[in-house]
Amino acid sequence: MQKHMESSQPAAEQRTSLRTATAHDVAQLASVLAAAFNHDPVFERLLPNERTRARGLRRFFEIELRAVGLARGTVWTTDELDGAALSTGPGKWRMPAHALVLHGRAFSRAFGVRLPRAATLLARVESRHVRQPHHYFPAIGVAPERQGQGLGSKLMAPTLECCDQAGLPAYLEASSERSAALYERLGFRVVRELQYGGSQSLRLMLRAPNVQKGSIT
Repeated sequence: MQKHMESSQPAAEQRTSLRTATAHDVAQLASVLAAAFNHDPVFERLLPNERTRARGLRRFFEIELRAVGLARGTVWTTDELDGAALSTGPGKWRMPAHALVLHGRAFSRAFGVRLPRAATLLARVESRHVRQPHHYFPAIGVAPERQGQGLGSKLMAPTLECCDQAGLPAYLEASSERSAALYERLGFRVVRELQYGGSQSLRLMLRAPNVQKGSIT
């Protein structure tokens, strides 16, 4: 749902090798994503207890990695497993009903008494999801010590290149003005805002394919 990455520095990008993740990487990547999203506005609202938030986030991202990234799409990471970008192709963004039932108990363990609130927000986000064919980024996160080095942009690059080659847009939700500004540098534009928690909002963002160049804008 939300993304956490920082501004890019090309020199750092060149030193990093990408690969697709496997089931063996889930535990470590879930911990990395939990650390990356620990102060995300959405998860601070859904998991307000700082002492238990990390555990809830690890459980949530284990579900996202297994049931969405690996089962229905691709998870790009590095040899060091210090970041991850989950993406799904056209028609694969919605988790099937049977998968929701299968992972219901895990969702309950992740959010506890806040599960109804989390389910309501996720349902609202899904109802506003674009319906045209596209590639979707459910989550992008980088370990805190690697943020500010352009790693998030590099993790997104293979999917964005695929979008350009296929002439398809990319879609994501940004949970803060800062993250939205970073995605704008990659060509994303806000198409709608979804209010939650008073003045807070999710920015629903779409990136048109760069058909002529076939590369990231």
